[in-house]
Amino acid sequence: MSTNGINQEKAEAFAEKMVGVLNNGALALMTSIGHRTQLFDTMAILPPATSAQIAEATGLQERYVREWLNAMVVGQVIDHDPELKTYHLPAEHATTLTRAAGADNLALFTQHIGTLGSVEDKIVACFSNGGGVPYTDFHRFHEVMAEDSDVNIVEPLIDQILPLMPGLKAQLQQGIEVLDVGCGRGNALKRLAQTYPRSRFFGLDFSEEAIAFAQADAARQGLTNLRFAVKDAATFDESNRYDLIFTFDAVHDQAQPGRVLRNIKQALKPDGVYFMQDIAGSSHVHHNHDHPLAPFLYTISTMHCMTVSLAGGGEGLGTMWGKEKALEMLAEAGFTDVQVEQPAHDPMNYFYICRP
Repeated sequence: MSTNGINQEKAEAFAEKMVGVLNNGALALMTSIGHRTQLFDTMAILPPATSAQIAEATGLQERYVREWLNAMVVGQVIDHDPELKTYHLPAEHATTLTRAAGADNLALFTQHIGTLGSVEDKIVACFSNGGGVPYTDFHRFHEVMAEDSDVNIVEPLIDQILPLMPGLKAQLQQGIEVLDVGCGRGNALKRLAQTYPRSRFFGLDFSEEAIAFAQADAARQGLTNLRFAVKDAATFDESNRYDLIFTFDAVHDQAQPGRVLRNIKQALKPDGVYFMQDIAGSSHVHHNHDHPLAPFLYTISTMHCMTVSLAGGGEGLGTMWGKEKALEMLAEAGFTDVQVEQPAHDPMNYFYICRP
């Protein structure tokens, strides 16, 4: 039925959708807390237990644990027995909520909601004033991204990612020069340096905080074939040095992504390989309607990836720059042979294997 030109049924359906948005947004924050406090990990191995028993097992305050549990109960995440006053995490839910789930642990990614929310006022100001919000304003960013990288890059790196490039493992075993541009805390390079002691690894990132962490951790592990440096990828200037260059989810954040790609091309040896991992998606929004995480990714783009680029006077390429734009920019940078892979272990990313 239509009233004043409004389809009432459509309006009511949308209102119902918005109620779901409010509830699910709140649950995302509570899920992040459950991940950070390891409540999900603990409950996955506990039998049905009271809030006091769960608090004791986790070393947390019972009153907070109880209120969190109740939010999870009404959100249909945790089961509750009102007579026994016990709570239980179903095994089926634990498969996407615990650290034991590895890359399937979606609770890990809910941390981004709180991180993004912390800069909401500054993003709102950017809508009126332009500019952007710099990396330094995002608390816990490198901590969350390092955890993300561990499950999606570091763990599958040796057995699932490197085999995308035939013969690469043999080269690494023999000894080659490898660079990671935008390395963050350097967890991927540390795994490679441990596995391939004859190769030499270098990491650069413009975050002093991330590089300091990477250097301290590499020193603690005694990795003598690994070095890090604070450097803007748009200003590093090397020629014909590296056999292999990686970027993991880094190019679309750059203020000057085209220049970064040209610098990478210049730094490669003539027979070298550039390996770019980036978000799987299209450059055209109408092709992303069926993407399972499209709203999340466009939000990440608006409130992080795009804005940090604009904060540096950059292009604001954004998370969802897409395969079409990526291929165009790789060609402009001088890469004539680009192979795009999407392995089964990671439906969220494309892996671009690029040769000069």
